[in-house]
Amino acid sequence: MCKKGSIIEATVVDTVFPNKGLVYANGKEILVHGALKGQRLRIQIVKHRRGRIEAKILEVLERSPLEQEPTCQQFGLCGGCTYLNVPYKHQLEIKESQVLRLLDNAGITGFDFLGIEPSPRESAYRNKMEYTFGDSDDGLALGLHRRRMRYEVSPVTGCQLVDEDFLLILDLVLDHFREIDIPFYHKKSHQGVLRNLVVRKAGTTGEILVNLVTTSQRELTNLTELGEDLGELSLSGRLKGFLHTINDGKADTIRADSMRVIWGDDHITEVILGLTFRISAFSFFQTNSYGAEKLFGTVRNFAESRPGTVFDLYCGTGTIAQIISPLADEVFGIEIVPEAIEAARENAKINGLDNCRFIAGDVLIELDALDKQPDLVILDPPRGGIHPKALEKIIGIGAPHLVYVSCQPVSLAKDLAVLASSGYSATMVKCVDMFPHTPHIETVVKLE
Repeated sequence: MCKKGSIIEATVVDTVFPNKGLVYANGKEILVHGALKGQRLRIQIVKHRRGRIEAKILEVLERSPLEQEPTCQQFGLCGGCTYLNVPYKHQLEIKESQVLRLLDNAGITGFDFLGIEPSPRESAYRNKMEYTFGDSDDGLALGLHRRRMRYEVSPVTGCQLVDEDFLLILDLVLDHFREIDIPFYHKKSHQGVLRNLVVRKAGTTGEILVNLVTTSQRELTNLTELGEDLGELSLSGRLKGFLHTINDGKADTIRADSMRVIWGDDHITEVILGLTFRISAFSFFQTNSYGAEKLFGTVRNFAESRPGTVFDLYCGTGTIAQIISPLADEVFGIEIVPEAIEAARENAKINGLDNCRFIAGDVLIELDALDKQPDLVILDPPRGGIHPKALEKIIGIGAPHLVYVSCQPVSLAKDLAVLASSGYSATMVKCVDMFPHTPHIETVVKLE
């Protein structure tokens, strides 16, 4: 009955992170990709290994009581949204319950749960979008990857994640290249020119940066004209710069072999909690400017009132370090990406912060070189969590206070279990929703 390829009907009894429905058949637990609690489904088993059974949806027989009509015609095709068919208050309930279940399963108990902070904006909240060129029935296309389809592109007309400026820029760029007949880059053959269009718009200042990513297979001679046309668009924000990036790599990732400014500047600025942050084309910054204030404010509230010496590990461009610095005597930020550290140093200089020191290197190595005893350690690792050897070294420091910021609750629960076995107790937990209509959630944990 539950062999690979089997087709069954079942009702989804719950959802688990990230975006998987839980059903039972013949006493077996089955995870269904993209299912919603309350749906009655016809599903097919696609994986049955080592006691884990996964299935895909063949047909929705009955809708969930949670469902509503999505407000975007591309919903279900485009991979940008997951929960656009669920009222926002129910999205928050789903995310909260998933985080608490993961922590409970990891044996993390006894903390004060401060709830989930909703995003200040439910729609038009993203400050960065990476669009992909492809093809469609109408010719050249520019949009987002289709759900679970690596090579297909879905249009984004009426997208709920961004404001109108993003769509106006996208339409102008698409019309421009349709008119002069420039081919898109084929990921299978590795032939073609147009790869990506990256648009960043600072939520707090309205400044916009547009980055066109192509191969070098054909010289584009009229980009100055395109930049001028972008500058003449009637936007609610203000175009700050138009860049051209060459990427001849075969991987489906955005990187720069070279980059030049076609028009304007090479950066935009955000102002968060009174501090200014300069953001370039490849700088990491939280994609929800409005939610970022809520997230960083939570981290600041979880820190000690006068934390003394602070280590900000996996500090990125040093945003949290700089927000904490007015409370601290000194802050040391460590990040493995050299470009991020350069940005952190530049931003600290802009903000007049002289008690921040930023170090480019691996946390595992650089901690040994720091002849300091921290009063507070802030952890904001990548999605995979903290490397076991690095976590062992962090525990060995013996800092009395930790604040862990996580965008991946599965990794968070795993790392917290290790910290708990070494004597750290989670005292406060708060979720901050930075990503409405998606399964993602940020979680901040204070440990003693």
